[in-house]
Amino acid sequence: MTAEPADPSTPGTVRPGGRTARVRAAVLRAAEDALVEHGFSGLDLADLAQRAEVGRTTVYRRWGSTTALVADLLTDMAEQSLPRARSGSLTEDLRANARLVQRTLADPRQGALFRAVLVAANGDPGTAEALQHFYRRRVEEWAPCVTEAVERGELPPDTDEFEVVRAVSAPLYYRMLTTAEPLDEAAADRAATAAEAAARAGAYRRRNG
Repeated sequence: MTAEPADPSTPGTVRPGGRTARVRAAVLRAAEDALVEHGFSGLDLADLAQRAEVGRTTVYRRWGSTTALVADLLTDMAEQSLPRARSGSLTEDLRANARLVQRTLADPRQGALFRAVLVAANGDPGTAEALQHFYRRRVEEWAPCVTEAVERGELPPDTDEFEVVRAVSAPLYYRMLTTAEPLDEAAADRAATAAEAAARAGAYRRRNG
């Protein structure tokens, strides 16, 4: 769903230039480090300023609260994520989506980061809203592959494209959060195959009334 924001070797991550962008990148990277190390409760704007080697007033003026900073972090992660595949095949598109999610969640740093944000969202309304916005953007990015499959006649005409995309990633998040089993490409491919089979069978058709 997303790639590691600050590592230029990670696919799909490009940082714009300029001092403002560099300050933002440094602070967001520091926020990632703190979330991975200590969770949401360990976030402190003064500490993040020190980690990022920027002035405290800059951090307080720009973000003002840890919730606002996490929201910006999620926005940045959505912006840096790889765009959806355009293979012309529903099977390949859903598999590409599943494998992107799998690589993100299986990454030691990114997996820990997402777990910290998910925990924070359970107890902080602002973080929950930011997380919902993040996933909405990612689902909207990939939904056209389902719409195009409907137009090609591969799926029922009233298929809910958003539900299909959510069905691809849901098993992968569940596996990450509830088991110690490896989150590998085989798991990603199974999730994509199951979502596609259910969609073809009409499980995600919109219900009227």
